[in-house]
Amino acid sequence: MSAAKANRDGAWLFANLAKSQEGIVLMLAVLAFIGFSLFLPSFLSPGNLLALVRSVSILGILALGMAIVVIGRGIDVSMIATMVVSVAWAFVLTRGGLDLELALVVGGLFALAAGMAIGILIAFGEVPPIFATLAAGSIIYGLGRTFFFKLEMQNVPPGYEWFSFFGRAQIFGIPVTVLTFGVLCVVVHLILSRTRFGWLTYAMGNNPEASRITGVPVRPMVVAHYAVSAIVAYGAGLILASSTSAINARLFNSTMIYDILLVVVLGGIGLSGGHGKVRNVILGTIFVGILLNGMTILNIDYTIQNLVKGVVLLLAIVIDSLINPRDEQTSQQGDL
Repeated sequence: MSAAKANRDGAWLFANLAKSQEGIVLMLAVLAFIGFSLFLPSFLSPGNLLALVRSVSILGILALGMAIVVIGRGIDVSMIATMVVSVAWAFVLTRGGLDLELALVVGGLFALAAGMAIGILIAFGEVPPIFATLAAGSIIYGLGRTFFFKLEMQNVPPGYEWFSFFGRAQIFGIPVTVLTFGVLCVVVHLILSRTRFGWLTYAMGNNPEASRITGVPVRPMVVAHYAVSAIVAYGAGLILASSTSAINARLFNSTMIYDILLVVVLGGIGLSGGHGKVRNVILGTIFVGILLNGMTILNIDYTIQNLVKGVVLLLAIVIDSLINPRDEQTSQQGDL
């Protein structure tokens, strides 16, 4: 009798999970974790799990910044350029005699200025976000490599042991990187659900024209979205540099930005804007992190990994377009 009830409960749970994209992603994440655990002995090793949660946390932090922009009906593919240039320049400034603390402030101001400039270009210049951020990313990276630093690899300056705390330390056995991601998840959740900024962000994403007519400051909000995205990218870059003792400018040419988009879209935050929550970012981060880690352990060729990620991203976008179709008003060119 109890076995039959358990079967019914299991079938009910499966049916309910399969009704939503979040439930499907959760099931896929669980299946992937179980599969890699059974067939890859090194997957459950403490060292691999520690590397997994750290890398997943950094990816999740970046995805939180992207999520805010996407919910507000935008997209930011310049995040990685802003991250590597601002962090690398901060480290270069220390070699010129600047204290690391002051150099980090300068790097943060540069990231903020870059984000605001992109937001102004989109809000007041009415340039489609995908094109504006794509061009801005190339400009930011080009400026950095031309005027700020020549070497791709910029090491954390010696003598600042406190800096490694954020990327390597643990509190009660939990990496500080994971705790930082958790705290930011709570902060972003409260901002989106309990503040006027969050409510207006959802309103803009649902219908920007109606929001503008009703008095929502759409243009300042757009600038704020990209400024927040840039600052989040800078913070993620500092944590990454703290954990690896360096920042590599080659990340700009990597597929990291597509990993971020994969997390956001796969987690259930639609590109049409106006909906999505922090839990979507968490789900997408977990699944993508497990998938990437498993493929790395399997020693799958980098090209094949990109192929798999591209297929998954395309499927996620197709599913998103079916679940969250754009109406005639919101499908105009320039929404993204």
